[in-house]
Amino acid sequence: MKTDFDVLANKDLFAPVVFRSNFNNFEKLDANQAWSLFFTAGNEDKSLGFNREFGRFFNNLLIAIGVAGIIWGLFFTQVA
Repeated sequence: MKTDFDVLANKDLFAPVVFRSNFNNFEKLDANQAWSLFFTAGNEDKSLGFNREFGRFFNNLLIAIGVAGIIWGLFFTQVA
């Protein structure tokens, strides 16, 4: 009987994605992978799935929050 326990000897198997040796090979990350890494603190880049709409939603949400903050600061923080 032959076992394949050498697969578990890989040091990158249980490491976070950002610390794996093959992570930074200058491959492009899409917005979905970037937000997945952000929400999981670098542990998983596929937690939001492969649908690109989640990444676009979070990008647009971040822009909307920034614009709303700027508008709030311009109009509602007048010192009398």
